[in-house]
Amino acid sequence: MEKFDLIIIGAGPAGATLARLIKNKKVLVLHGGFKEKPCGGLLAPDAQKSLAKFDLTLPKHILVDPQIFSVRTMDLESGIQRWYQRMYINMSRKKFDDWLIRLIHDEVQVLEATCTHINKNEVTYRMDGKNYTVCTDVIVGADGANSIVRKTFFKPLKTRKYMAIQQWFKCDIETARPFYSCIFDEKTSDCCSWSINKSGYLIFGGAFPFDRCRERFELQKERLRKFDIHLNNPVKTEACQVLRPSGPKSFALGKHFDSHSVYLIGEAGGFISPSSLEGFSSAFITATALSDSLDKKNPLKSYKALTGKLKLQLIFKNIKCVFMYTPFLRKLLMKSGLDSIEVRKDLA
Repeated sequence: MEKFDLIIIGAGPAGATLARLIKNKKVLVLHGGFKEKPCGGLLAPDAQKSLAKFDLTLPKHILVDPQIFSVRTMDLESGIQRWYQRMYINMSRKKFDDWLIRLIHDEVQVLEATCTHINKNEVTYRMDGKNYTVCTDVIVGADGANSIVRKTFFKPLKTRKYMAIQQWFKCDIETARPFYSCIFDEKTSDCCSWSINKSGYLIFGGAFPFDRCRERFELQKERLRKFDIHLNNPVKTEACQVLRPSGPKSFALGKHFDSHSVYLIGEAGGFISPSSLEGFSSAFITATALSDSLDKKNPLKSYKALTGKLKLQLIFKNIKCVFMYTPFLRKLLMKSGLDSIEVRKDLA
């Protein structure tokens, strides 16, 4: 049986970044293929800062039209809407993931394969219709909210879980609205939804409770008509689980066993913004923290210390969530117009 120093399961921003940062180890990366994921595909300022720390610049081919300067925030129940300035980069998530994979140095073995089973330090994966088993000293789960690594080695996180559903609609890039929107609708979800244009498509998605999630999604589309947003004839539909941390027990970091160690990074460990569901920033931070910890005398202690600030930031963001996700407080804030942009009504 072939043995590796480190096996990374998942090659999104967290897994690909860790694989790129690891040096002088025999590393295997398993990823399930380059597919679009139900997310807005926007690079937030904190994620941009992380790329700057890596001394990386974003290739032009990853960007998509249009680039945006504000978010149109809508409360479907009250009918209130406001515009707020935001500094995001609009990009293709698929091309972004592909680019991060290509940055991994050649010594790392990267396979498009699905992890099917983990038994202690042995990992079984399926590729080209065949099963293979390898072993390792370190297993890293970078496989998102529905992580097989987390399910195998850790108790369930005390976190909120949603089904993210997203659809793509063909549109005229020059005239299509609303460009980028953040949508709140207390009748269908206690989380948020979004819409954004990407190179000839309008995507609409949201995070919904698992109970009747598709019904809630379709109802919200209907309720958007009051804002003159008509979403008909989708060209594709995507869905995945997403987490929203609420407290210290919403996160899992790692464990030591006699024969091996296990760590979680990115959303696999619960690291995602509870307010915006943005996960790129946490993916980069946790991957960097683990890469800096693996060669330490006590890697888990080091990893916990290096991610401590991030955990606190995500926990305290729940204070912001109170104003965003409590309908009464959200309406008061939006009515006040605090920090909003005055948009000409004849152009909005």
